[in-house]
Amino acid sequence: MNRLTPGYAGGAPFAAPADESQAVAEALAAIGHPQPAVRRDDARRLAELAGRMRIVFEATQEGDLDRAATEVNALLLDTNARPQLDRGKDRPWSLHFHGPNDELVNGWAAGCAAGLAVALGSDLAGRLGVCAAPQCDRVFVDVSRNAQRRFCSPQCQSRVKAATHRARRHG
Repeated sequence: MNRLTPGYAGGAPFAAPADESQAVAEALAAIGHPQPAVRRDDARRLAELAGRMRIVFEATQEGDLDRAATEVNALLLDTNARPQLDRGKDRPWSLHFHGPNDELVNGWAAGCAAGLAVALGSDLAGRLGVCAAPQCDRVFVDVSRNAQRRFCSPQCQSRVKAATHRARRHG
């Protein structure tokens, strides 16, 4: 989501990537899922879905769980997400949520939509967040023990702490 949607990142404007295909390939590689080539139409669709998933994080951050759930339900329908156990060559069984169309876009989008549904349908909704740093709207999932995460990255956290420190010294 953060690589495909415009906004602010780390205090600076962040534009949607000019080459969505490259951005998607880099994002997949960053999580250990190298994708040799991403078709332009697939990348465009993933960028659109990332924007819709961002709505879920923003609505949750604002405490509007009805809006978040409405968007997740629409994503689940649009991706035809359904649980299914799959096993790849030389790999154990694993749970996936893609529908009959298990191509890149639908597979990732359906899995993400299902994950968001699990979070919203449990006590994990508060784990979906939007960075609290000024001029940063990148999203994150709080996996900390105490569920107190407020920033998308250590850089944003340090930036806010340094600004607070400077304000106290000069205040």
